[in-house]
Amino acid sequence: MKLKLGIPKGSLENATVDLFRRAGYSITTSSRSYFPGIDDPEIECMLIRAQEMARYVEDGILDAGLTGRDWIEENAAQVVAVANLIYAKQSFGKVRWVLAVPEASSFRTVKDLEGKIIATELVETTRRYLSANGVAAKVEFSWGATEVKPPVLADAIVEVTETGSSLRANKLKIIDTVLESNTQLIANRQSWEDAAKRRKLEDMKMLLEGAINALGKVGLMLNVHKDHLKAVLAVLPALKRPTISQLSDEEWLAVNTILDESTVRDIIPRLKQAGGQGIVEYPLNKIVL
Repeated sequence: MKLKLGIPKGSLENATVDLFRRAGYSITTSSRSYFPGIDDPEIECMLIRAQEMARYVEDGILDAGLTGRDWIEENAAQVVAVANLIYAKQSFGKVRWVLAVPEASSFRTVKDLEGKIIATELVETTRRYLSANGVAAKVEFSWGATEVKPPVLADAIVEVTETGSSLRANKLKIIDTVLESNTQLIANRQSWEDAAKRRKLEDMKMLLEGAINALGKVGLMLNVHKDHLKAVLAVLPALKRPTISQLSDEEWLAVNTILDESTVRDIIPRLKQAGGQGIVEYPLNKIVL
């Protein structure tokens, strides 16, 4: 059995390869090849632009692939959504396709764009959005550098953003959100009905979701005398339930827990003051729930 898997080429490529690394798969890419290596003999990888991924998965050229929900909807692709994977090129969160206009313009809502020109790469989705709002405007496909087109080449744009910094740098303001999107692992419908391929994809889903669950988390373990256990537990966040186990010395216990990485620098000194000893912080690759 060989599972043909599409890896998104371009802005999502590095984030996807890193996510797979955390999940336990080693993917090796090369600028000279569209066929990355992977340390799983049952998987064959191919680099495909995210914009085209859903179409190739729908047609069965690929068994599965990773792409944004935005491009699945844009292509109206009939595929199986195997997993929602909340990560993007710069962060581990969702992205937004927004309607943006020049800061100096009088446009305040989508209704103000009646009869105007809107530039975007997400043409069909934008047309559906305008239709749902009862607005008749001309939607032009943008080949790139969309942010620089208003006000000379277009009156407004629909563009994807994570932070909004590029829009602000080009003196644009957001007046509405057209679509929220995140990366999805999708499968061809016939491939999903194949028992071996489905099992492979379900295993992949579990590992990738585990890798995402571990982002921003660290493990913490320490030893504590029984007399100080209550004080140590009082330092840990109330919603966390650490594992407590007996050491060879009956007077001592081991405490093991998972914490948000951002809180550890404040918690470790308090644990030491409360009587914790041998405190070890360690990174996590996966948390399988």
